[in-house]
Order: sequence, then C-alpha cells, then structure tokens
Amino acid sequence: MVSIRHVLSTLAVALTLTLVPLTAAAPAWADTGPDTGPASGHSYRGWVGTWEAAASGTAPGLPGNSIRNVVHTSVGGHAARIRVSNRLGTAPLELGAATVALQEAGAPKSPNAIAGTARPATFHGRTSVTVPVGEDVVSDPVPLRVPADTNLLITLFTPNDSGPATYHRSALQTSFLAPDGDHTADEDGAAFTATTSSWYYVTGVDVFSPRTPGSVVTLGDSITDGSGSTASANRRWPDRLAARLRELPPGRQLGVLNAGISGNRVLLDGTGPSALSRLDADVFSRSNVRALIVMEGINDIKGNPNQTDPAAFEDAYRRIAEQAHARGIRVIGGTITPYGGNGGYTEARESVRQAVNDFIRNSGTFDAVVDFDAVVRDPADPHRILPAYDTGDHLHFNDAGLQAMADAVDLAQLRAGGPRPAPVAAAKG
Repeated sequence: MVSIRHVLSTLAVALTLTLVPLTAAAPAWADTGPDTGPASGHSYRGWVGTWEAAASGTAPGLPGNSIRNVVHTSVGGHAARIRVSNRLGTAPLELGAATVALQEAGAPKSPNAIAGTARPATFHGRTSVTVPVGEDVVSDPVPLRVPADTNLLITLFTPNDSGPATYHRSALQTSFLAPDGDHTADEDGAAFTATTSSWYYVTGVDVFSPRTPGSVVTLGDSITDGSGSTASANRRWPDRLAARLRELPPGRQLGVLNAGISGNRVLLDGTGPSALSRLDADVFSRSNVRALIVMEGINDIKGNPNQTDPAAFEDAYRRIAEQAHARGIRVIGGTITPYGGNGGYTEARESVRQAVNDFIRNSGTFDAVVDFDAVVRDPADPHRILPAYDTGDHLHFNDAGLQAMADAVDLAQLRAGGPRPAPVAAAKG
C-alpha cells in the first residue's frame, strides 16, 4: 500500500519538474521587480539609459518614409527598449513599424546593419503604435545584445502624414531615409537613398544591464549638444565623459544621456523648451538617473532678449536642484564658459556671467561643481577661450576643448549617494 506521504512527495517532485523549465525559459528582463511609477508600463530594476536626444523642435513629417536613425550607446546590455516622441507634434503620430539593429562595424556613415541583428520593436505586443499629441511611448523590451560604445540603427516607418515631426535638429550624425515604404526590417541599406543630419521621433534608448548602477544626464545648450565637434565621430563632451566612465570596473560605470539642445536657454522657451520646463521630459522621466550635470545659461546672457539679472539664474538653478534632490538625484553645477570675441559679447553681459559663475561655485546650491570656465579659458585673457580649444567663433569648442571639459568632471562625484528609479511613460495606442 502506498503511503499518503509518498504520494505527496511524488506530486511535489512532478510540480517542480513542470515549473522549472517555464521559469528558466523566461527572458532575463521579465522579472525585474514591481512598477514604481504611476501608470507605468515598465519596471525599472536593471534598466538604465544609454542614449538620449532631447526634442528641440519640429520639422515637416515624412509620410511613406522609413527613417533610419543612427545613435551611439554609452553602456551596453542584454536587451533594449526605445523611446518614441510626439511631444511637440500637433496630431497623433502613426508608426507602422520599428526595428533596432547594430550598424555595420567601422562604418558610421552606412545605413547597413550587421546581418542577423535586426529586431522588431513592439508596443504592448503590437508592431504598430499611435503616439498621442504631447506624449512619448516606450517600446517593449527588444531581445538584442547591445554592446557599449556602438552605433544602433533605430528605423521607424511613418505610413501617413501625422503632421509636424518631433525631432532633434542638430544631431551631428548622418542618418538615413528610404522614401518608398516600409524598409524597417532591411539589413541591407540599399533602399536608404537620402540622408539627414537630424534625429526624427526617437529620443531615448534604455538597455537591460543589472550591473550598471544608473545614468548621468547632461543638461545644456549647443556646447553640450556638441557644436564644433567632428560629425559622426561621437566627440561631444558627454561622449568623452562616457568613454572615461567605461574605463571603470563594470559595477561603477554609468550611462551618459545627452540632453543638450543647440540654442537652448535656462529661462525662456525658444530653441526647444527651456531647461526649467523640460526637466520632467528630459531628465526625470529617464531610467535610473543618479546624477545631473547642469551647464547652461550663455544663450540667456548673450541672446535677444538677454537676461541681465543674475538673481533670475540663481532662482532657476535652485529650482532645478530642488526638483532633482526630491527625486534622489545628485546635481553638479557646471560654470558657464568664456565667449570674449564672440559677436554677442559685451562687458555688461560678461559681468552677468561672472556673477552667475560665482553663484555656481560658492552658493552651496549644488552637490558638486565642475569648473568648465577655469579649464577652457585663456590664462592670458580669461574672458576668452584658450585658442587651442576655439573653433573660431569664440564660443564653441573643437574636439580638444570638448575632451578637456570631459576630463574636468570628477567621476567620484557622479556616484555619491543613491538614485531613485525614474518613471517611464507607458506605451499607448
């Protein structure tokens, strides 16, 4: 006679054997912890931002086109997800399909993907999605091993006219257009017969990398956006900062997200929303942000209209720091660099820059300071950029100057303290 204990033991073993294969087959990112943001479609444990482009404005839409955006990773991971934006659009954005692939090695100006790497991106399991006006959507995880320091091809098909396209104008990277239909799955880039120097719709990439402790966002203007650097070479100062971080042990590396917009201001909307008004979209909504470097204000000082009251900057910087601190994010203040010799320079405006820099250095508003001004100014004429770093407009920096800026960042200051997971917009449509 078989005992009841023996029956129960046999059933337990059978159940274990049944359940183990199901658990083992689940993707690594499937069990990443509970959602921590309201109305979020994704959880955050293990996800980190590897690339960002802040929406800077709109351009005419590209109905019937496949848009192959070339973007560069800072850190790698076992899977990816992409952020698509209709933040500045005026009509719902219809995407017919989207894919992620690795660009062929050693060819930063090629539309070709490495064979076998193209993967469809889905949104709640569907290959198409409608993005509401004023919103972003984030894709489901894309099962593709993504290396650090590599170019991805993010290809979107827009079948219909969805009105003005949210884009990042000054990409300093060649991307590609196929004007005759859906070529998102093409690994051969022959159909991509036109080029663009802007990024369309795509504004972020996350990777699944549990060993990466978080990311740092660089909030700024054209200097952070990379104006003056070599195009399609990833030599912006945030790119060079990412290269420095990759030299650290894996558990200490951080993703670097570039939220620079050429022409952007701290206080006023213009070329893109102001720094104050885009914090939620470009900083706080990003995955697992640990630190924020703020280096912005020169366009407020020298622009038209120009800001003449240093107290306005001080208030803005305090508000940025307070909002970031409320989310557990460290804030590093970057001093505003010289621009003597530029057409916008006056002594009165220079006095504002000096006062603002004094506040950044000495007010205690920031958790740390990176003194970009001290690093790049000419010792013989401190109101000007060191000639070896000057592109010739006496405002922007060449590759050597941008490297010097990246080298000025104390990497230890980016990791002190701990982050709070940032909410990620759920896919809609």
